[in-house]
Amino acid sequence: MASAFSGIFFKFEFEKRLDKNQTYIFCANHTSNLDIIIFCILARGRYHFMGKEELTKNAVLGIFFKTIDIAVARASKISSFKAFKKAAENLEKGMSLIIFPEGKIDDAYPPVLQDFKSGPFRLAIEKNIPIVPVSIKNLWQVMWDDGAKYGTRPGIVDVYVHEPILTSILAVENDEVLRDEVYGKIERELKRER
Repeated sequence: MASAFSGIFFKFEFEKRLDKNQTYIFCANHTSNLDIIIFCILARGRYHFMGKEELTKNAVLGIFFKTIDIAVARASKISSFKAFKKAAENLEKGMSLIIFPEGKIDDAYPPVLQDFKSGPFRLAIEKNIPIVPVSIKNLWQVMWDDGAKYGTRPGIVDVYVHEPILTSILAVENDEVLRDEVYGKIERELKRER
């Protein structure tokens, strides 16, 4: 793993072990381009990412988003609709979805958890897919955003994987309640670290 050669290691703590045969929607806070590597390690089986269209122009990350993943033009409602339609099709095929519901890396340093978009939570309820909140605690201290402004340093990144939240008993109208529950779990764990 390239991150290990640079002195960056990931330590995972699980509230409850994940079922390797289960399809999930993973939702995490977003502070670094290395967040993607975390999910390449964490997610098992078949999975795909949903991310901003700008990533298709990144020399390294563009490879992911041009092949197996879904790019979204954030300003376009049509692009968002098409992206979630494609994500729904992939979920039906048993591919887990990895999404950062803040929609972008915060411009502030240190980063502050931003409001979540409701799309992934509505999708989880519609498709009866468990949501896995993930708190990526201190990655921003190792590499914030793309590392250009503050550089990159060796370190151990703490990742807390929350117990999956079942969506089978929820109505689609509860998407904002589910969104707020996931947000609260991630935020509390991030605050516990500092």
